[in-house]
Amino acid sequence: MKIIQLTDTHLMPPGMSANGVDPEVRLRAAVADIHARHADADLLVITGDLCNHGDASAYALLRDILAPLPFPVRLLLGNHDSRPEFIAAFPDHPRDRDGHIQSVIDSDHGRLMFLDTHGAGVIGGVYDAPRLAWLDAALSDAGDLPVTVFVHHPPIRDGIRHFRDISLHDDGALLARLAAHPAGVRHIVFGHIHIPMVGTSPEGIAYSSGQSCTHRFITDLDLPDPWWTDGNPVYRILLIDDQGFRAYTAEVGQHPTERAPICEGP
Repeated sequence: MKIIQLTDTHLMPPGMSANGVDPEVRLRAAVADIHARHADADLLVITGDLCNHGDASAYALLRDILAPLPFPVRLLLGNHDSRPEFIAAFPDHPRDRDGHIQSVIDSDHGRLMFLDTHGAGVIGGVYDAPRLAWLDAALSDAGDLPVTVFVHHPPIRDGIRHFRDISLHDDGALLARLAAHPAGVRHIVFGHIHIPMVGTSPEGIAYSSGQSCTHRFITDLDLPDPWWTDGNPVYRILLIDDQGFRAYTAEVGQHPTERAPICEGP
């Protein structure tokens, strides 16, 4: 199974920038590259902060940009998003009975779970009792299927000072539920921190973040106020198959220098 991950697209109305970068230009370039190179993908997931201010015109722009893609799309909400405006723009997008943007997809390689950690007016993430109840039911229903989890806010301590107080405010409940799933968790895929990160939780659960498609941080773990920077649009290619889970970062707009020779091996 091939899944494309975009994250933290932070769309603004046309012609407007966010932190010195034009998010529309970045996202259009990424989507064009995805369409050209990965039309065989099974799914695209954007792991939150779809729009920078959650305004209706930005969601309309997002809908327009994604329309040409020939495969299904799952969109997650981040702290910059607005649930009412999102639902108005994407009324048919899957959500649970409480209106949270949560859903599952069962595949040949386990259950994919898409979680909603958005809380109106909260920079950090929220995963409250109704959402935990949905998660409990979804995990129970998964039975002996391993799960792969997509979420905006990292449910682990990321060790980045800037995000110390704005990560997931759930006292570890989400990760504890996942760790208790008998069939195991293949991977947790998240966004929010704008830079690439990989790790393993104390419970042994592997996780990683995608890099923002638009503005990202100059990596400094200790600065409470790190610098934004730009760069080429990026997305990740996630493969889930009999070999397990793998993630590759693709950067749009790189300039080739010399071609590598064919290596015959061994």
